[in-house]
Amino acid sequence: MDRAIIVHGLFPEKYFYITGSDSPSNAHWLPWLQQQLCRQDVLAQTPEMPRPFAPDYNDWKGELELLKPDENTILVGHSCGGGFLIRWLSDNPQIKVRKVVLVAPWLDIEKTRSPLFDFKLRSDIADQSKYGIDILYSTDDLMPIKTTMEYLHQTLENIRYHEFIDYGHFTLESMHTREFPELLQICLGN
Repeated sequence: MDRAIIVHGLFPEKYFYITGSDSPSNAHWLPWLQQQLCRQDVLAQTPEMPRPFAPDYNDWKGELELLKPDENTILVGHSCGGGFLIRWLSDNPQIKVRKVVLVAPWLDIEKTRSPLFDFKLRSDIADQSKYGIDILYSTDDLMPIKTTMEYLHQTLENIRYHEFIDYGHFTLESMHTREFPELLQICLGN
């Protein structure tokens, strides 16, 4: 059976502890994508990563590996979650997955916030995915995402890039909807 693991991004601490606020795995388009994939017989999971406001690579790695990604798994990551998946693939060249889809991935190129990204990026990580790696970005995203995109363009081989206009950081606030049919189509395509 095909599976999907959807990894959320950073989540501000002030919102994390507010009663009534979405949890990181239920924010933006993540629950919509999970539901749509399940309707296509793709078992989709959206794990809550530990301390999403101060991510630790080993903690996040442990949570991901509990789900045992394999050659039948689609990995989807948003922002910091996308950057985390890039590092995880770089650190684990023996891992093979079905597909990788990264939405506005962030690697903290400027090293201003997170030691999560202290690693050497391998240029051939697309070879670990049967159907390759797709990266979605918006022309009006935040500068740290634009810097990450420039770095990925220069470093990674055999990547498919999908440019969007006026999607911001692909959040509910910038898209004004939880639905993201373009992402679903990319996840399900080969």
